[in-house]
Amino acid sequence: MDTQKKELVGNFKQEGQEWYPIGQPESVKVHYFQDVELGKVAPYGVYDQTFNVGWVNVGTDHDTLNSLSKVFVDGGGSNGSRVRLWKCELQKLASELGIAISVCHYPPGTSKLNKIEHRLFSYITMNWRGKPLVSHEVIVNLIASTTNRKGLQVFCELDKGEYPKGIKVANAEMEALKLERHEFHGEWNYTISP
Repeated sequence: MDTQKKELVGNFKQEGQEWYPIGQPESVKVHYFQDVELGKVAPYGVYDQTFNVGWVNVGTDHDTLNSLSKVFVDGGGSNGSRVRLWKCELQKLASELGIAISVCHYPPGTSKLNKIEHRLFSYITMNWRGKPLVSHEVIVNLIASTTNRKGLQVFCELDKGEYPKGIKVANAEMEALKLERHEFHGEWNYTISP
């Protein structure tokens, strides 16, 4: 699970080039000032290496940790190995599904080795290069239409949920987790049971 950088939504220039008929360039805004109504999006994704399938949840709030319910994970952000809320949300999911969930975080400083960066988000970035991300619908459609020569399939959905900031997880909640640390680097590798 990983997130791509947050993107401004609106008629802004995107890196890369897009070909248009001569004399018909697409006009875009010169300055990057956030549109109050459209805001930003935070694409969070999960990538299955075995089936070459990605799932991207495009959140409109500051964070979309709940995209988890719709795993190798990187070591930072809201799904970092030290984040208490991440582990509590995993516990909820494990209990809801009735299965144990094993997590292997990449060590600090190595998240760029995460396959999702190279096998999913890089193709999404190439697919929308040069195209202004003018609406949530355009973003979702561009992500969902992403593919590659090896048959990558991407499923995408817009998440307009609001997720409050600053949620504190009490020590008692952490102690109640059914979390078993693995023998090898238990701080990064663990299983949460229902």
